[in-house]
Amino acid sequence: MEFDALLEQRRSIRRYQARPVSKEQITQMIIAAQQAPTWKNSQTGRYHVVMSQPLLDQLKEQGLARFNAENTHDAQVLIVTTFVKDRSGFEKSGEASNELGNGWGCYDLGLQNMNLLLKAEELGLSTLIMGIRDADAIRRLLNIDESETIVSVISVGYRDIDPQKPQRKAVTDITTFY
Repeated sequence: MEFDALLEQRRSIRRYQARPVSKEQITQMIIAAQQAPTWKNSQTGRYHVVMSQPLLDQLKEQGLARFNAENTHDAQVLIVTTFVKDRSGFEKSGEASNELGNGWGCYDLGLQNMNLLLKAEELGLSTLIMGIRDADAIRRLLNIDESETIVSVISVGYRDIDPQKPQRKAVTDITTFY
């Protein structure tokens, strides 16, 4: 698929078909995510993929806000995205390289996640990024190490709705040329 068409087509989907997604498809998405640049090639992004129905149900009930659990009711996969703390944006001494510190971990993970979302779209899958979540409950359920910062949960599945694209701001409203 042409890149511009891929960007145009991708939407946040809040209703899914109860149709299986394969481990191979998710693996392809994560391989695409790995191609994103990271601070000093630190590669701190981590993906915790939940595909088993009992754990999906628990994660939706305990780890997501109610409206997000409802929006992802039939999603067949939830991916918890994290990054390893104190590496991206840090020197070998452990000192932050600049005022952003662990913000670079979030930045790098965002780059990786965009690749993941675009690959999903190319594979005919849809996604929803959820930042309103209970990190403590998720950490407990999935036994995620304290060295990782939980950032988001991404639902993956086949869309059961085709929402309109929200209006984007004009380039002149967001850009300053010097």
